[in-house]
Amino acid sequence: MNNIQQVARDTRTAMEKAVDSAKREFAGIHAGKASPQMLDTVKVEIYGTTMALNQCATVAAPEPRLLVVTPFDKGQAKAIEKAIREANLGLDPAHQGAIIRVPLPSMNEERRKELVKVIHKFAEEGKIAVRHARTHGRDALKKVSGVPEDDVKHAEKDLQKMHDEYIHKIDDLIKAKEVEIMAV
Repeated sequence: MNNIQQVARDTRTAMEKAVDSAKREFAGIHAGKASPQMLDTVKVEIYGTTMALNQCATVAAPEPRLLVVTPFDKGQAKAIEKAIREANLGLDPAHQGAIIRVPLPSMNEERRKELVKVIHKFAEEGKIAVRHARTHGRDALKKVSGVPEDDVKHAEKDLQKMHDEYIHKIDDLIKAKEVEIMAV
């Protein structure tokens, strides 16, 4: 049976994963120059399964404002192009023979605000994952047996503190990324 410390550890681990996931999503959004990591979050529907773009193509940044995607299987270029377009990164890929060119839009004020909206969406997903971890932790605490009720109540308060701490970490990530994006 779970004990209170184990529930707390499991909950902290889940919240840590949520923050790490938000960090990874944020890393894919670059305000400056092109980087192959910009497309790390893109998932492609190929051969009846969903896989990461880097598992079905190579991504290079030959110029500061251009990414070039080279599919391992040329027949999957259309699926890859579609996945990049639908990834909500504001990119408009163009299929050219064996490669897909992904020009980066210039960073005007409107584009910067668009990217800020995207990071807020990623951040909200991270916050939802933190909330789910807290809820899961509370449910697990209710199932712990042979423990005084006061200890369970105290553990629930600790879960709430942990929740607040991780939500704050995500808020800090948002602020830092907004500053990076809005810097002209």
